[in-house]
Amino acid sequence: MTTDSAHRGVRLERTGNSRYTASNDRGGQISMGTGAGTDFTPVELLLAAIGGCTAVDVDILTSRRAEPDTFEVLVDAEKVRDTAGNHLTDLLVTFRISFPDGEQGDKARALLPDAVRMSHDRLCSVGRTVELGTPIATRIE
Repeated sequence: MTTDSAHRGVRLERTGNSRYTASNDRGGQISMGTGAGTDFTPVELLLAAIGGCTAVDVDILTSRRAEPDTFEVLVDAEKVRDTAGNHLTDLLVTFRISFPDGEQGDKARALLPDAVRMSHDRLCSVGRTVELGTPIATRIE
């Protein structure tokens, strides 16, 4: 659990034409671009953020009962261009999680639907922000 302030932020630095490196205060970095190479696109990063946020929630809750045998989260969407501009529709998060046989695995399996629901309905700040819709302000310094 983080004990720092509620503020979150990253810094993007241009590394080439339409290529950027995002950095956090802890020294983590990820590259992004237009999708011409192996870099993640901004849309892929958004999908990864949705999946990663809910995966962490579900993992924390279920792995207290049993370590999963498999844990995969797929996030899919359709990109559309319409009168509202470019945006994603039909977002779908699919969990592929299995637990070992036995009492602890049974407990984790029984908790899984509630863990997914809790993450979706209130825990995952990324998914909640997307679903609620939050205005984005811009400024030039």
